[in-house]
Amino acid sequence: MELQGWHGSLNLEYGLRQDATVVLSGKNKAPLKVQRPFYPEGNEVCHSVILHTAGGVVGGDRLSIDLHLRPQTHALITTAAASKIYRSKGLLARQKIKIKVEEGACLEWLPQPLILFEAANYRQDLIVELAPGSSWLGWEIIRFGRTAREERFLEGKWRSHTEFWRENRPLWIDRQRLDGGEKMLESPLGLAGCSIAGSLVWIGQPATAPIVEKTRSLWEATSGASPRDGQLQAGVTRLPEGILCRYRGNSIADVRNWFMAVWHQLRLSFLGKPSCRPRVW
Repeated sequence: MELQGWHGSLNLEYGLRQDATVVLSGKNKAPLKVQRPFYPEGNEVCHSVILHTAGGVVGGDRLSIDLHLRPQTHALITTAAASKIYRSKGLLARQKIKIKVEEGACLEWLPQPLILFEAANYRQDLIVELAPGSSWLGWEIIRFGRTAREERFLEGKWRSHTEFWRENRPLWIDRQRLDGGEKMLESPLGLAGCSIAGSLVWIGQPATAPIVEKTRSLWEATSGASPRDGQLQAGVTRLPEGILCRYRGNSIADVRNWFMAVWHQLRLSFLGKPSCRPRVW
């Protein structure tokens, strides 16, 4: 009989102390943990690294993350390693993330890639509440199956529910569902023969037409490919208060290079500062 798994949690609150963004309070329950903050950009931006000490997620695991950024704070949060979702015997593994970003604050959510093993059963929920004048930049990169072992996602389920709100008004609602199997893997409405999907979203201010065109051109500059090159696809969409990038292909390096170039551009355009790679990358 399969055990019910871990029920881990992490709660972090960021605030200002002598003009520096610091972690005012933090609570955690294994297997989630956060490293001591560091400041490669100076005191204004607090870099935090989340650890999953169990090494991977199994069926029955429940993970909960609550983040709160007080006014005028700026945090960059990443993970120490790729997240692994192991094969399940049917039990659902689930992660819920709730984030509140107060006025004038900015959160950059930049986790390492997520790897879904064949027969994984996983659902992730992300709810972000943005106050007026606040902003968010985040990405997600998912590999379906351990392709280095020639494993394909022929069994399993993946669900993703994402919601962004400002003053009780929806800014962006995204629902995704993929069921393992040949039909999903090969369909143009699924992975179209690819193994990797990625999304990057900036929400805070409207993106101008030149910023959208620059973001598209960065794809060709970093990958050497056109936005639609055989099975590989990349796209950029304007949101009412931001910009959305999508990727479908077979290269973690390609999507990371593109997302990092877009991240650098958006930081310069909207935050007035260059990107700064976390030291764990």
